[in-house]
Amino acid sequence: MRIRSAVWMLIRAGAGVWAIRQLSGAARQVPAVTPVPGAVITGTGISGVAGLITVVIPARDEAARIGPVLAAMVGAPGVAEVIVVDDNSTDQTAEIARMAGARVITGEPLKQGWAGKAWALQQGVSAVGTPWVVTLDADTAPDPRLPVALVARAEAEGYALMTVGGRFYCPSPGAQWLHPAFLTTLVYRFGPPGVPGVPPDRMMANGQCMVGQTATWKSEGVMAAVAGELVEDVALARRLARRGYQVGFLDASEMLTVRMYEDAPDTWRGWGRSIALPGVEPQARQWRDLAVVAIAQALPLPRIVSGRGDVVDVVLLALRLGTLAGTRRAYTAHRDLTHRVAYWASPLADPIAVLAIARGILRPRQMWKGRAYSAPPSQTAGQ
Repeated sequence: MRIRSAVWMLIRAGAGVWAIRQLSGAARQVPAVTPVPGAVITGTGISGVAGLITVVIPARDEAARIGPVLAAMVGAPGVAEVIVVDDNSTDQTAEIARMAGARVITGEPLKQGWAGKAWALQQGVSAVGTPWVVTLDADTAPDPRLPVALVARAEAEGYALMTVGGRFYCPSPGAQWLHPAFLTTLVYRFGPPGVPGVPPDRMMANGQCMVGQTATWKSEGVMAAVAGELVEDVALARRLARRGYQVGFLDASEMLTVRMYEDAPDTWRGWGRSIALPGVEPQARQWRDLAVVAIAQALPLPRIVSGRGDVVDVVLLALRLGTLAGTRRAYTAHRDLTHRVAYWASPLADPIAVLAIARGILRPRQMWKGRAYSAPPSQTAGQ
């Protein structure tokens, strides 16, 4: 019994060391993307010539959410055109986009072997005629200065692909409670954004906002290369990095807000489909990362509350509370007490996040917006 207890303590300590190693990347984060005062982009650098950026927005039934991104991007500094790819919407998405001044491309029927967002982005990027392309999800609310700031940073540091993370807006207390638990699993597995030197096969990305040189994207056929991926943003980042391109994932929370899922069930369905990173992470690594999250993130609090906790649990709980304090800046400030309480109580949702990852590993076939998606068989088989 003592040997078994000692082994179990060593396993928990090992999971904690792994998590600490990932979290320690915060000390090496590169500066966040911030506004470039008075700057506009030219083909050779920053100067006073505007209009070399196209913003592409894939949208499917986003009439209720697309307004803020259109209001910010149509006529924004440096932006020549906003293209909305209407992915067979059944609502007024296309009409709203046209009225806002965007160019609307009616999406072609989904091709065999393609996921919906990748197919919409493929059509949008193919229509771009400017040197730079910025893609934004329809549920984002960017600062109008964001495109110029993104291109300035990408050009200065030579990024072929740069994605950024924004600040999350969770509309309901339920979403505000569950979402941080999901987010923390990514930090425990892959570390925070903006950490240099990450190997290509462990890179993360955020497809809610991407920027790249149009010529590179077209010549590499970047969307076609990740056509069937459920997690196309991470697949794209890793593919380009393996091919020797400079790829970055940075913080842009000062300039980008994203409206997340409406409530806890919506968060479970929406983020649960991709939280396990099906298709881009081999199964063996998925299970290893799940074990780290379960042991180091979710288990210490229940063990301490049940009276079975030890010094390892105390250290791991302190680590979890530290990450809670650290990720607070990733969320918009809520004035009402219920949202604030929900956020600080989010460690209670950690076991649900663990279940979502396990479900994603065991059931890589997911439904999203009326379509069924599966991770590529070679990856789900653990190859």
